[in-house]
Amino acid sequence: MAVAISSPVPEGLYPLLTILFLTVGLVLTASFFIYEITTSSLSRSFPREILTGGASSIFLGLGALFLLLSTGVYV
Repeated sequence: MAVAISSPVPEGLYPLLTILFLTVGLVLTASFFIYEITTSSLSRSFPREILTGGASSIFLGLGALFLLLSTGVYV
């Protein structure tokens, strides 16, 4: 007997997760840009840049995924 595949996240939470992930991603992106503008090139920290950029990329990617899912585009 085959079991239907279902999402581990309830579909009603897709819009909330979209707003949450995109907001966090945009805040991290803004933080990254502010850090790059206000810090001199000699005192910048490469690990901090990688962590901030990577985290913002992950949050924006998840936000885009849930945006597509909440509008009915199943990927």
